[in-house]
Amino acid sequence: MTIDQYANRFVCDLVAYEPGKPIDETARELGLDPSQIVKVASNENPLGPSPLAKIAMREALEEAHIYPDGGGYRLRSAIADSFGMELSNVVLGNGSNEIIELLCHTFLNRDAELIAAKHAFVVYKLMATLFGAKYVEVPDPGFVHDLDAMADAITDKTRLVFIANPNNPTGTMVSQQAIDRFMARVPAHVIVVFDEAYFEFPDSPPDALKYVREGRNVCVLRTFSKIHGLAALRVGYGLASKSVATLLQKARQPFNVNAIAQAGALAALADTEHIEKTRSVNRAGMAFYEEALAARNLEYVPSFANFLLIKTGDGDRVFRDMLKQGVIVRAMSSYKLPDWVRISIGTEPQNRRCLEVLDSVLAATAAA
Repeated sequence: MTIDQYANRFVCDLVAYEPGKPIDETARELGLDPSQIVKVASNENPLGPSPLAKIAMREALEEAHIYPDGGGYRLRSAIADSFGMELSNVVLGNGSNEIIELLCHTFLNRDAELIAAKHAFVVYKLMATLFGAKYVEVPDPGFVHDLDAMADAITDKTRLVFIANPNNPTGTMVSQQAIDRFMARVPAHVIVVFDEAYFEFPDSPPDALKYVREGRNVCVLRTFSKIHGLAALRVGYGLASKSVATLLQKARQPFNVNAIAQAGALAALADTEHIEKTRSVNRAGMAFYEEALAARNLEYVPSFANFLLIKTGDGDRVFRDMLKQGVIVRAMSSYKLPDWVRISIGTEPQNRRCLEVLDSVLAATAAA
């Protein structure tokens, strides 16, 4: 007899999310200095945090003995102002992942359904399982969300539809035309969630916020983890119609975003120089990889984000062999893509080192 029999069966059925392998853990295992490790596994900002955010966080530490603003007034106000919205449209989360969980807390149960694309962010399926809801997985030919097929999959039990745009782990993006056609078909009992963690990277991303402004049952997710370089702080937000946002606020834990994170995010929001520099580094790195992969006849998925999905054959083995040389990439077997790895765009030295190690690993495999 074990304690498992007393646990919620949906929790027992879960396969825990596996994040990218940490630098310190890799350094310990390999006997390397952490500075020798190149981590390009988790789509982090290679430039680090916004300089303005670092200053603000140091200042905020002086009041670490005081509870944070539970309502996040200053940060929510700044976010609302930047998008021409009201304070009531903004919900803060401990990373945008928490907003995903709040949506599931609010709208899922054993009779509900959640729809997502086949190769979408794995957390959607984890959350559906956790709340006992039916997970409806829609094929995505060419790794692009098929919004027409997703609309066809909607039933009277559908409560949430997740559209990751650009999508993780594929980097693909659906067009404004496809979104508008989809939204014209969505019934009132469905909440559409546009997960836009990588929204700032493409040059001309589609506008999902117009549906929030129209008062539709829509929630748009954004994060400070990527373009702003604040992944360690875990701060994200949702932009939603007032009716949806009000419900999410009820499901939210008090003080879910700490004061250091709020201070850093507030400063980062205004750091346009860091944002533009990050975009520039990403564009250059993406061009480097695209040229190099084409020259090697390696298949990859053109990306609108800050990473590339690359077909290498036996992604788990490629991950392990690259790890031995101090380069951390992400194997994609958990996304039903066993022949692929995902590589984040880094600085120029990181990109060159990663490609050098990838070449050596693939060459060794070919010679075996």
